[in-house]
Amino acid sequence: MSELEFRKAIRDALDEEIERDPAVVFFGEDVAAAGGVFMTTPGLHESHGQDRVFDTPISELAMAGAAFGAAVTGLRPVIEIMFGDFMALPMDSLVNQSAKFWYVSKEQASVPLVVRSAVGAGGRFGAMHSQIHGTWFQGIPGLKIVAPSNPADAKGLLKSAIRDDNPVIFLEHKRLYSMTGPEPTEETVPLGKAAVVREGGDVTIVSALRGVRDSLEAAERLAGDGIDAEVVDIRSLRPLDHETVLE
Repeated sequence: MSELEFRKAIRDALDEEIERDPAVVFFGEDVAAAGGVFMTTPGLHESHGQDRVFDTPISELAMAGAAFGAAVTGLRPVIEIMFGDFMALPMDSLVNQSAKFWYVSKEQASVPLVVRSAVGAGGRFGAMHSQIHGTWFQGIPGLKIVAPSNPADAKGLLKSAIRDDNPVIFLEHKRLYSMTGPEPTEETVPLGKAAVVREGGDVTIVSALRGVRDSLEAAERLAGDGIDAEVVDIRSLRPLDHETVLE
């Protein structure tokens, strides 16, 4: 079976969705000409043109406001906030506008936008470039939060997020970008559905993002001590698949 790199999974999902749906646009800092600071989006600008893939000024607040406006007027924007640490800047547009619009419009208008960000520590990026912001938004009704741990899920979950009619925050752990794994067997992965990635009967370890790999390694070490550990990859922080976790 051929292997897929995590960063290429992200790129392929964007490429295919921009090609599939003329309403999808993608923009952010250095995502077009430079191909992304982590080289996740090379070639998209050349393939799809300036109207569909373009660079923006360094203003996370402006990006989020533009994405909200685009989403409520018929487009399906995907934006990249380069480092998740800076998600405090666009919080007003996301929390007070995007997340509320479905409710205040009496369920007449949706906000189909996706916010991608690189997150996580371990890459020597410093204190202000290493946080994971998913829990900052967990208590906000109307927002979905997705956290893939492998290339196949990254591609399938991103495609589902782009097609979803709700605002979705999409977390990409920077220490996973160079990870390789099997190609996806399905085009999309449903949001809010966890996966049991290792069976076990003694203890359950629940994780997401890079933590899933660490949990699988821990489970192997536990097996050496005769402890049979199950590992659950929740894949989405919101909606959370309570049934799989509790079972």
